[in-house]
Amino acid sequence: MEAVTGILNTTIAVVFTWVGYKTARILWKYTPYSYPNARIKAMEAKLLTEQKFNELAESRTLQNFVVNLEDTDYKDYLADVSSYTVEEVERALERALAGTYGLMFRILPKRSRGFFGLLLEGWDVRNIANVVKAKLANEPASDYVVELGTMLPKVKAMAEAKTLEEILVILEGTPYEEVYQKLLLGEIDVTRFETELYRMHYGKLLSYALSRKDDERIILEEFVRLSIDRVNILTALRAKKAGLSAEETKPMLIPGGTVKLDPLLHVDSFDMALAELDSTKYGQVIRDVREEIEKDLSVLEKALNDHIIERISELERFYPLSIATPLSYVLRKEREIRKLRAIAKLIENGVEPERIKELAGEVA
Repeated sequence: MEAVTGILNTTIAVVFTWVGYKTARILWKYTPYSYPNARIKAMEAKLLTEQKFNELAESRTLQNFVVNLEDTDYKDYLADVSSYTVEEVERALERALAGTYGLMFRILPKRSRGFFGLLLEGWDVRNIANVVKAKLANEPASDYVVELGTMLPKVKAMAEAKTLEEILVILEGTPYEEVYQKLLLGEIDVTRFETELYRMHYGKLLSYALSRKDDERIILEEFVRLSIDRVNILTALRAKKAGLSAEETKPMLIPGGTVKLDPLLHVDSFDMALAELDSTKYGQVIRDVREEIEKDLSVLEKALNDHIIERISELERFYPLSIATPLSYVLRKEREIRKLRAIAKLIENGVEPERIKELAGEVA
């Protein structure tokens, strides 16, 4: 009897230990997302509706555009706008997006913040590439700086630099120093320079995603590979339109995507390239906008961006207490701000409201 009792006690202890472990793991995995995701859901309800975008399109002046945003979360960011120029409005909208990233850092679990930090570095890459290209083209580089990123002071200093060599000093000690030095030495051209920047960025994102576990890895890996596919598909099609060969195009592609683009690179025409994509998982996305793509490739960029958001939203429904919720929100917020910037520019250019509504709907 004592032996049987001992076995039962041991079994009960093992069962309770296992249940306790599983419970603790579930709490560790999901509880940290309860508050932030509930807050983000409330913020999602405040994203601008199509009706609101139509109202903004009818503003006629940038002053009215700003006034029409006073009942939204952009009110505080637009409070300092006084001269009502498109540059001033864009800066306010960029501050609003920076505020969104800042909020993610404050409310998300520590283990999730790192990915949003890497997303923010993507704006560094964009700014550095834009500044360098503007300098090489003898254009005012400061016009191409977006007020976002982890190294904005350095980017602004680059824009004000008198020489290309001065930029190298500014980039010293950053991950981008070596590739910029290759550009200065003539070892790579500016296209390859930009590609290398984005290769570094997407490489970091993918490495981070693959270092995660369980649903977090599933969500982040899906997002990163979808993003790489988007860049590669657009690059390959632009290259095909420009008449570039497969050998010229391959160095411009980013590793880590899921679509095999080699067949597309070797076809003779843009139409044949689209046909090659028809058999991939992006076939339906392309078929939905096929006629428009042939006239304007930005239509495909919008379709691919929307596809990524839809896919992350699907994962959010499957994993409600996860990183999918904040990621989906940030992607939607970025899209919203792109549309607001586009509307502001069109208003300043005197475009008629009905035309603005059409064009704003096409923003990627």
